[in-house]
Formats: sequence, structure tokens, C-alpha cells
Amino acid sequence: MIIQIVIAMISTLAFAVLFHVPKSEYLYCALNGGIGWAAYRFCGNCGFGAAASSLWATLVLTLVARVLSAVRKMPSTVFLIAGIFSLVPGSGIYYTAYYLIMNQLSQSSAKGIDTFKIAGAIVLGIIFGLALPQSWFNHLGNLFDKNKKNKNEKQSNTPQQS
Repeated sequence: MIIQIVIAMISTLAFAVLFHVPKSEYLYCALNGGIGWAAYRFCGNCGFGAAASSLWATLVLTLVARVLSAVRKMPSTVFLIAGIFSLVPGSGIYYTAYYLIMNQLSQSSAKGIDTFKIAGAIVLGIIFGLALPQSWFNHLGNLFDKNKKNKNEKQSNTPQQS
């Protein structure tokens, strides 16, 4: 599972580079993608299906993206869009089209329905995560700023040795 999380982080990082995320945010985007994949695998290991795992993983990923946006003073979409990359059901879309072209309509419709359920779960996870008030996340960002300011003040008040 650790290898899968690392691969999810690398793929998320590559996606962030491709879509011109600011370089200072690469690590945070990769961490968010890894957290999302870890949540997905955790739910899968607990017996959830692919759609339910995608819903919970997307909810976690969206909440982490909102926290990062408040702390890093960036739009949440920077972290959300890059982080969601590892959860998108790309193979399901591919096989739906493949079976359709190969005239295997029953397999195409079955794979299409599964893919649609996963995509819908991802949308619902984002909606549920964005439904929470932004002020909650801004408060976390303010707490982080205060801690950072206090730490810098303590360091500047320390006498320097010559």
C-alpha cells in the first residue's frame, strides 16, 4: 500500500506540473493526492465498494485541500484538482468506450454504469466538502499564521552570538 501511495503522489505531482501549479505548492499537491489515495485504499480494505470508497476519499481530499488553501493562502482548486487525479476512473472510461466499439454492449453498459457511479461519488464528495463554511478553514489558517508569527518573534528575540 505504501508503494501505491508514493505512486499516487508522483502522479499527482506530474499532473500539478502539467497544469502549471505554482512550484511552491508541488509538495502539498502531491501530499494531498497521496492522502486521497490512502483514504481510498483504507475504505476499500474496510469493505466499501469502489463508489463508496471514492466518495469518502474525495471528501477527505476536499477537506485537506481546503485546509491547505487556508494555510498556504492559495485557491483550494490548486490542491483539489491536482489531488483528485489519482481517483478519476480513467480505466473505466477507456473500457466503456472499448467495449462499445467492439460491439460488446452488455459489458460496455456494465462498465459505464460502474464508472458513472464512481464519477458521481467523486462529485458528491466535492460537494459535501465544499458545503462546509469557509470561515472554519480560515480560522485554521489564522491559527497557523499566529503560531508562525510567534515562532519568528521568539527567534528574533534570541541574542545572537558574535
